[in-house]
Amino acid sequence: MTSGISRRGRVLAAAVGTGVLVPLVATATPASAAAPAVTCTSAKAGLAAKLKKDITAALATRKGTVAVGLYDRSTNTTCTLRASSAYDSASIVKVTVLATLLWDAKKTNRYLTDRENTLAKAMITKSDNAATSTLWKQLGMTKIKNFLKAAGMTQTKPGANGYWGLTQITVTDEQKLLKLLTAKNAVLSDNSRAYIVKLMGQVVSSQRWGTPYGVPSGVTVAVKNGWLQRSTNGWRVHSVGAFKGGGHDYVMTVLSHGNSTMNYGIATIQAVAKVIHKDLAAS
Repeated sequence: MTSGISRRGRVLAAAVGTGVLVPLVATATPASAAAPAVTCTSAKAGLAAKLKKDITAALATRKGTVAVGLYDRSTNTTCTLRASSAYDSASIVKVTVLATLLWDAKKTNRYLTDRENTLAKAMITKSDNAATSTLWKQLGMTKIKNFLKAAGMTQTKPGANGYWGLTQITVTDEQKLLKLLTAKNAVLSDNSRAYIVKLMGQVVSSQRWGTPYGVPSGVTVAVKNGWLQRSTNGWRVHSVGAFKGGGHDYVMTVLSHGNSTMNYGIATIQAVAKVIHKDLAAS
């Protein structure tokens, strides 16, 4: 028994109303039931505490399950919430698909074909599903898994049977990918990184919601969003972004499910993004 009280003891307490055993039963709820807390660290004095307070406040009244990741190179600031919780990727995985395509092309020392360029642009800037399915099938599971291994994205599980939108993703791995896109590394060439970030900077206006919300003027934006409704956990609504300028160089991931509508999820993400941009700009 989790409460340490026998069934007979609980029945007796309820029947007699002793007031002694009942409080013990009330404390039987495990501590793990408490919602996880936002954790932040920073080399900049006071910034971690400010971000923790403001992100927590932004989520205080929001329903659904939200995961957050922030990393700012300029102030060595990191914030996380539910960093290892798995979510259905929806269209967020499209950045991984393009990264895999470029990584594989680099291995064979070739440029993307005109067809691949056309598909890649449609996939990222308009979130074109047909283009994504074509590239997913072309790459195949082996290449996708090999890229994930090379990128250290050990928590990402590709969707089976062509269902790329059901790939399991986490904040930890999305942040790893964004870091690869925004700094020199051995996995993606400089040209590949620049190409992906360029396309994420050209996303159509109707899909530029989410992490860019509240971004200060003069800061460049690269974004990719995802949204998917299923019978369980309602709407999945996600946003990843990379931002540079104003003395900062940062990447942000916000994943969510259990949203009643797509717009509700967008509002939740934007509440988080707004305070992050504001706090970093003031630091």
